[in-house]
Amino acid sequence: MRDSPVLFRKATESRDQGFTLLELLVVIVILGLLIGLVAPAALRQLGGARVSVAHQSIERLSSVLDLYKLDVGLYPTTEQGLEALVERPADVEAWNGPYLKGGKAPADPWNHPYVYSSPSTRSGHDYDLCSHGPSGGDAGQDMICNP
Repeated sequence: MRDSPVLFRKATESRDQGFTLLELLVVIVILGLLIGLVAPAALRQLGGARVSVAHQSIERLSSVLDLYKLDVGLYPTTEQGLEALVERPADVEAWNGPYLKGGKAPADPWNHPYVYSSPSTRSGHDYDLCSHGPSGGDAGQDMICNP
């Protein structure tokens, strides 16, 4: 007659197996170190991605401004601003918009309004279309403008 394997179980197999407090602390310390090393790199990547999105948005808005110029004959004035791409300015006849969806002028990736001026203050440009960058202020070092 065969005996059931349950009867011959070793005493060590019947104990509940688990982790010691020391093992848990070591794992927590390792996870803390990994987060401490990875989190700053991830945040730097996020900041770089917003700058890239700002450059791409300015290029897209430049294309939309070119379409506006084709229809109207000139770029919106500084007073009209980017709102002219959404709502017909009072003194414009050949407006064929809205040129942007959403019903309002777009904001940059930091949720600040783009700065638009026409004519440009820079030589060789018809207009200036800029984002103040992450600072959102008038500091020239963070400005991202149309090329």
